[in-house]
Amino acid sequence: MGRIPQTVTNIKLLRERYYKTLPGKESLIKVINEAEIPEHVYNSNAIENSTLTLEETEKILLQIDIDRYVSEREIFEAKNLARVMEYIETKSKEAELSLLLILFLHKMLISNIRDDVAGRFRTGDEWVRVGTHIGANPKDVERLLTDMLAEYLSGAHEHIVKRVAKLHLAFEYIHPFVDGNGRIGRALNNYCLMREGYVPINITFASRARYYDAFKEFQDSDKKKTGIMEEIVGRALTASYHKRLAYLESKRIITLKEYAREVNQSHSNLINKANRQTIPAFLEKGEWKIGV
Repeated sequence: MGRIPQTVTNIKLLRERYYKTLPGKESLIKVINEAEIPEHVYNSNAIENSTLTLEETEKILLQIDIDRYVSEREIFEAKNLARVMEYIETKSKEAELSLLLILFLHKMLISNIRDDVAGRFRTGDEWVRVGTHIGANPKDVERLLTDMLAEYLSGAHEHIVKRVAKLHLAFEYIHPFVDGNGRIGRALNNYCLMREGYVPINITFASRARYYDAFKEFQDSDKKKTGIMEEIVGRALTASYHKRLAYLESKRIITLKEYAREVNQSHSNLINKANRQTIPAFLEKGEWKIGV
């Protein structure tokens, strides 16, 4: 909680560096964004208990056969979420976040998985549960989402980290769909960030326990606290800038293990710093790296 103001300051400085270094290197950023899609897909699906590894996810997206049986659902979960991420990359600057857009992204995500519920909110007696939390009454879903969007769109005075954290927690609290709520919620994070001129983030499977803590904090407090989710979004955004700046500024990119040997520090201590984003480290294909 106490680090959020410092995180916001760091993001401001990193964003300024990013836009100062970006001109003439837009194609590099496009390549980085495209290369990250399998990581986004793997992590988001893994949070929802997909059995696919990162390597298997990459193979599926490249239409390469994998060495074990995988259900048709998991294959479509990977392919569809990749389509959603690609759409966000190209379309986020064209349209404001809306209910129609959310429905469109959901249809893209759930097609060939649950066509009976794809692209529509819960209705009738379609109740859902996540752990001990029961999603909003189906009859209230559209009204609550409309209120959620109104609060997000009217909150331009707040920092994007807080706005995205609040939006994500509110969306998952409502849980408007029969299936696919978590994946769509995390996709919406990046839609909002990229629309506002920030870089996309990757909430990793490794941070799942802390991610669930954020929902518990929000659900168990009368004031719907967002501190933990702000921390998660803030650190993910900081790491995303660190990665892009390492490439844009032509730094030597090495693993954190290699860096630990070079600076004669404990690898585990550096990983702790990387997780807290007190060093300019970033995850790439599941491994901590740093630009030096």
